[in-house]
Amino acid sequence: MKYRKFGKTGLDISVLGLGCMRLPVIGKDRSRIEETEATKMVHLAIDEGINYIDTAYPYHTKDFSKGGASEPFLAKALKNGYRERIYLATKLPCWLVHSRNDMDRYLEEQLKRLDTGCIDFYLLHALNRPTWKKMVRYGVFGFLDDAINSGEIRYAGFSFHDDIDLFKEIVDAHDWSFCQIQYNYFDEDFQAGRSGLEYATDKGLGVIVMEPLRGGSLINDLPNAARDVLVESAGGRSRVEWALRWLWGQPQVSVILSGMSNLNQINENLALAETVSEAQWTIQDTETITKVKAMNYPGVEPRGIKTISIVL
Repeated sequence: MKYRKFGKTGLDISVLGLGCMRLPVIGKDRSRIEETEATKMVHLAIDEGINYIDTAYPYHTKDFSKGGASEPFLAKALKNGYRERIYLATKLPCWLVHSRNDMDRYLEEQLKRLDTGCIDFYLLHALNRPTWKKMVRYGVFGFLDDAINSGEIRYAGFSFHDDIDLFKEIVDAHDWSFCQIQYNYFDEDFQAGRSGLEYATDKGLGVIVMEPLRGGSLINDLPNAARDVLVESAGGRSRVEWALRWLWGQPQVSVILSGMSNLNQINENLALAETVSEAQWTIQDTETITKVKAMNYPGVEPRGIKTISIVL
């Protein structure tokens, strides 16, 4: 596993992180994690060097007003020494917060659900303009400072789903340690985008990339013409490798957060993290991706920064 310095924290974080939003489930019930298989996935990831594990209050739930199964599952999966080997990240459900007391209450609940005395990386979840204004109004900066001073969290950050102007406003509003943005080769100018990535790193923030495969659409929804372009340029690369190589070729990207759903995906992504995370991105590679992005087709269309999409 390769590691990169995580912004101003100075920590060495694995270039591949494990997102616990799409764990295997029983039947089609997203609220019921298939814990035996999911535990194998978590343990394999950590044993092979992944040290950033990400979850959130609503992950694996049918009702986003209630806590999901992901946090309690991780509390069990990280027993027997695994918790001490990783940095654990979870998120404040901002859409459920209606007072400063709610912030304290959710943090205390999450500490219990995760069965941990401290959350390493704590994010304000899915910030957009309305939730950001609400968080400021209810005193979120004091809440974060108090939680750090009390030892309940180590580092404060945020995940983001809005336009670049708001992103810069949020970055400048507080002494954040890190942020999480949606970013992939089709979303280079979407939401925070490349401009936000560079802005945050210039300010010393570690940057976590979510949706590196655009929810799987860069793998499953590419038409044959686009797939042919990728094969003709580099026949030995999978569509997953193209997407991850594009991201890892940018030194500003600290961690790629992948929501892997089975052991095969874990193994594939681990192999790529080991072999291509520091591989050179060439001019020919850029030309290839430019051709793919120029193709208009359903399912995968370039989006402008003014398009807002909340992905929990």
